Amino acid sequence: MHEYTSTARAWGLTCPGFPEEVSRGRRWTRDILRGSPLAEDAELIVSELSANAILHTASGQQSGSFHLALAVSSQVVALSVTDDGGTGTAPKAEHADQNATHGRGLGMVSAIAHRVVIHDSQAGHTVTAELFTSARPGGHPC
Repeated sequence: MHEYTSTARAWGLTCPGFPEEVSRGRRWTRDILRGSPLAEDAELIVSELSANAILHTASGQQSGSFHLALAVSSQVVALSVTDDGGTGTAPKAEHADQNATHGRGLGMVSAIAHRVVIHDSQAGHTVTAELFTSARPGGHPC
């Protein structure tokens, strides 16, 4: 491959921090990954991470927002959600009590994704979930 060309593609979407924007993120993900065997898992991950941003950070406050990024290559689908921060702690997977109404989402994302990376900064948190493909070299499953 030439050093300045890439078969990877990337998309981004910024959404206001309203609950109805979670479904917009799901549709956006589904449209980009149409036909991919990873589309349903990716849609679920985006839904969970977007909802977490709205519920647990400043993204869900007045004039808050969250940003979705989706990168696709022949080896991986990477989904990132960046929130507006405003919390004292970074997101983390927890083992919720059986009767708890919250606390299972990031654990579910960790179970579906092949890798989850959390970056914490002054401006907010970015959670990236990676789904690895089983493509042969030169294959294009997505």
